Amino acid sequence: MTFLRTHRTLATVIAFVLAYVVIKLLSVLPLVDGGPLLNGYYIQLIALVGINIVMTVSLGMVNGFTGQFSIGHAGFMAVGAYTSAMITTVWLHTSTANPWTAYPVFIAAILTGGLLAAAAGYLVGAPSLRLKGDYLAIVTLSANELIRTVIRVTEVLGGPRGLGGIPKLTTLEVVFVFAIVSVVLMRNYLFSSYGRSMKAVRDSEIAAESMAINTTRQKVFVFVFSAFFAGVSGGVFAHLLQFIHPDNFSFVKSLEYLIYLYVGGSTSISGAMVGPAIFTFLPELMRGLQKWRLVPQRHRKEVSA
Repeated sequence: MTFLRTHRTLATVIAFVLAYVVIKLLSVLPLVDGGPLLNGYYIQLIALVGINIVMTVSLGMVNGFTGQFSIGHAGFMAVGAYTSAMITTVWLHTSTANPWTAYPVFIAAILTGGLLAAAAGYLVGAPSLRLKGDYLAIVTLSANELIRTVIRVTEVLGGPRGLGGIPKLTTLEVVFVFAIVSVVLMRNYLFSSYGRSMKAVRDSEIAAESMAINTTRQKVFVFVFSAFFAGVSGGVFAHLLQFIHPDNFSFVKSLEYLIYLYVGGSTSISGAMVGPAIFTFLPELMRGLQKWRLVPQRHRKEVSA
């Protein structure tokens, strides 16, 4: 089992490194007019893919491997985003002029955001994970909207205006390192004895309890573990876009991560990486078709006339 975990870890790292090398080459190779094949816009889009991958894999730990149904993952992302942004922007006034001081503060800020998101996950999960199915979904959805409402009415967090002026500390390299570390940690956990306990809880809680597995504690721990990575993802996201708003973390955002997860496969880590890649790029690739969206309606009017 240790060999298998090492093999999967190595394969994951190699895949991410190869993807990074290809992207960097495409960002250097020029087009006919002299510009790069991948400009800054596409580089930022790829960075969003990396953040979405970590969010989707962390959600898969709860919804796929533990068999729960959470639809409030964006709320924990909001906790991490606003916490890290407040630390770097409002309290410490971090500047990108000196990377040697900026990045230690940045790392401490996103980890603090992850820990506060984990604490929020515990406050939500401890009393609610005894519930199942639709009841748990309603509780997590309510938690998502509660977090967003608290942010919206808190002036120090920017309120309904949002929080801007965040230093751009998230680069493509930061996203790749963050994605590699996060996915490897979650993958190794899933293929450990604790991960087998998660799958036992998913398959049959009664059978798991008969094998001396504390199902409630197991579900709460996985929920908190998942919320931590969602919070760290929020911190990386905030320092990529440099502006965050409560609507960035609405119920719709949580639904997007559910779509990413179930399209790729809720019990597949590789699928949880493919889903975000497809559905992050697909709307941008289809943006050129926007002008054709009213053609069928016009055609029906012409036929009826």
